[in-house]
Amino acid sequence: MTFDLEYNSERTLLIIPEYGRHIQKLVDHCVGLETKEERNKMAQAIIDVMGNLQPHLRDVPDFKHKLWDQLHIMSNFQLDVDGPYEKPSKEELQGKPDRLNYPKSASKYRFYGNNIQIMIDTALTWDDGEMKDALVFTIANHMKKCFLSWNKDTVEDAVIFEHLYELSDGKFDLRNSEESLSDAKDLLRSRKSQGNKGGKNKNRKR
Repeated sequence: MTFDLEYNSERTLLIIPEYGRHIQKLVDHCVGLETKEERNKMAQAIIDVMGNLQPHLRDVPDFKHKLWDQLHIMSNFQLDVDGPYEKPSKEELQGKPDRLNYPKSASKYRFYGNNIQIMIDTALTWDDGEMKDALVFTIANHMKKCFLSWNKDTVEDAVIFEHLYELSDGKFDLRNSEESLSDAKDLLRSRKSQGNKGGKNKNRKR
């Protein structure tokens, strides 16, 4: 008695392994059908099965579109059917994505973090007025808190105002302001109290 065993090492690689080899074989068979009518009918049946195998995709926008794209990918873009969506191109899917701009950050003042720069950029879009002035002053106070978190325990307000002026490209100038930022002791005390709360919460969980 002899057995014709098929080993995985002898099989072709699965293009989308999540669907398994049986779905891949169905797709390969569909590609080889002679008439487009037969291919259309079988392709729709394969799409229905793929949808049942990936129920989590039902919450994804354009669920059916994604399945049809995957069907064409598994056929190595050889499947000729009248699908409800435009057939994707191999070049489009294999093309390199557009280069992303490096995130804007204060390289000289990394201790402020990117959020400070985002807050400053947002404040620049606000209309002039009391609300904008209050936001800028709040940003300056937060900058002082960040400075104290990573540097020494004291810092002059003039240093923070100078950094704010630089990070805003000269748009926010508090260097001659008579206003004073929160006292360093209060900011440090606030930071320590937040740390203690975190420690208490951890103890409670235990």
